[in-house]
Amino acid sequence: MPPTRMTAAANMGALACIAVALAAAACAGPQQPHLFRYANAQPAQHPRSISMAYFEEILEDRTGGRIEVDNHFGGSLGTERELMDMVALNVLQGTRGGLFFDVSPKYFVFLLPFLLEDWDQALRLVSSDFAASINLEGRRHGYHVPACGISQGFRAHTNSVRPIREPEDFKGLKLRVPPHEPNVILTDILGANPQEIPFTEVYQAARTGVIDGQDNALSNIWDTRVHEVQKYLSISNYMAGPDPFIVNLEWYEALSPELRTILDAAARDAISYSDRMNRDSEEAYLNKLSEVLETNWIEGDALERFREAATPVYDILVSKGYFTWDDIQAARRAAEGE
Repeated sequence: MPPTRMTAAANMGALACIAVALAAAACAGPQQPHLFRYANAQPAQHPRSISMAYFEEILEDRTGGRIEVDNHFGGSLGTERELMDMVALNVLQGTRGGLFFDVSPKYFVFLLPFLLEDWDQALRLVSSDFAASINLEGRRHGYHVPACGISQGFRAHTNSVRPIREPEDFKGLKLRVPPHEPNVILTDILGANPQEIPFTEVYQAARTGVIDGQDNALSNIWDTRVHEVQKYLSISNYMAGPDPFIVNLEWYEALSPELRTILDAAARDAISYSDRMNRDSEEAYLNKLSEVLETNWIEGDALERFREAATPVYDILVSKGYFTWDDIQAARRAAEGE
């Protein structure tokens, strides 16, 4: 039975719609991949950068190229302050570094002096529900944090004036500190003069005498060659910091649910890889630094005096409203595995 005029017209209309859709698809071409532009201040051989090269490899593989990663290391795109500002503006899509206060002031809990005793406690803390709740707070400020690790390990002090064996040895030293109130407050309490300068300027500042010393993770001290312009290394394992993987929230939410899941898993794997490298290499870095710097360990009664001297940092930060004593207790329980 031949089609009616109405049926034929309907078919012609449907075919016309299909033709238009096919033409539009042909003009649009294949879907462009999502670009994830990332930067950090550490050099390419640093564990943070190596782990991000790994992130690039696994994310592009797992998404079949639907997300492309463009990594920039060594502060080539700016200071940590500038990198965080670029992530906020979605000029960069991700970074890792010291400006995590922008994400949430509660990250300062991780920086409380002598809160953690060892790597096991540090790893339990950053993988805890308590840490996950802090990661989520970044959404209020336009950030997504899929994972948080340990920022290169436990920090140590270097300087070119004298060995630091007692709290009194800090008095009068010009020490570069990261731009975090826990570090600034502790340095001031110990009688030193805290100098807040960008991480990328530490070497030159130490070489020219603008600063006497600094505190940092052992890997940072070695990989940025700070040891070349310092004389003394003092180990107390007084602090480890957080290493949140900071992503622009608007860019993240534009991804499909599938790609978000894949990116989150890749970020966790990269952070875990970074933590393993930092932990496994810490002793090697210490051995290398001890060969070129006069090294001492702060232990016993001297360490207890440092603990006592650092106590006011807790009260000051709680009074500023960054976190509560309940938060501190929750962090301690998480670190101890309770």
